[in-house]
Amino acid sequence: MCITRRAEWNTHVGRQLSRPVTGLAHQTAAFALLDSLLSPLRALGRYAILMGRAFASIDEFRMYWKNLFIQMVRIGIDSIPIVALAAAFSGAVLTVQTAYQLETPFIPESIIGSIVAPSIMLELGVVVAGFILSGRVGARIAAELGTMRVSEQIDALEVMGLNSVGFLVLPRVLAGIVMFPILYVVSCTVGIGTGVFTGHIGGFLSATEFLDGARQFFQLLDPLIGFVKSVAFGFIVTSIACYKGYYTGGGAVGVGDSTTQAAVLSCVFILVADLLVAMALL
Repeated sequence: MCITRRAEWNTHVGRQLSRPVTGLAHQTAAFALLDSLLSPLRALGRYAILMGRAFASIDEFRMYWKNLFIQMVRIGIDSIPIVALAAAFSGAVLTVQTAYQLETPFIPESIIGSIVAPSIMLELGVVVAGFILSGRVGARIAAELGTMRVSEQIDALEVMGLNSVGFLVLPRVLAGIVMFPILYVVSCTVGIGTGVFTGHIGGFLSATEFLDGARQFFQLLDPLIGFVKSVAFGFIVTSIACYKGYYTGGGAVGVGDSTTQAAVLSCVFILVADLLVAMALL
């Protein structure tokens, strides 16, 4: 009888002691879930504050204008070959596929130019360039600023009295806004030119027929929308890369994570901005 009562007492005491532990575990899980839900909002707030600090320091621009021109060369001029290569193959493939789909005697061959040219100006020319630059420009910016952060170079700039945001972030964002439209022009020119060349060499249509079809359905709104998208994409790629790089932590692994996240997030938000601009302006 005593043994039975003692066992029951031990069981009762064990249950009472386990209740606080279980409640603590539930509270910890709830806090972890809440933190994961608030993390995107926290990141958005830090991003907005960083961009606000960057553009608030534009009155100090005369101190950093040399850095702006350096970034314009690195973001724009150095990216022309890879953007032109991607645009050339995009224009060639689009021309071949359009000719294949419209291979019928009931449709004039000039309609190929009417489809290829607006498609490049509205979509392919700017989106393909944006994806290419997300990897080339965005990853490079994130790696640069991330390395400066983990090696305490940004802290050294602050100690010397320099505005690190104005010196590092603002020139890169402004260079992206200025140079992406120029790269868009290069992309469209090369893409349409390659489409004309491919159509002529492949025997689908002559260069005159291609250009006649392109002029027949040309609308001024097409390149204007492309310019708006290029400005938006330039800001998205450079600002996200600067944010990820500026707030890097965790050493070499953190730099790698920031670089990857900058490239991936830039591509995702390029797609979102592409849809929003199209819905607003078309």
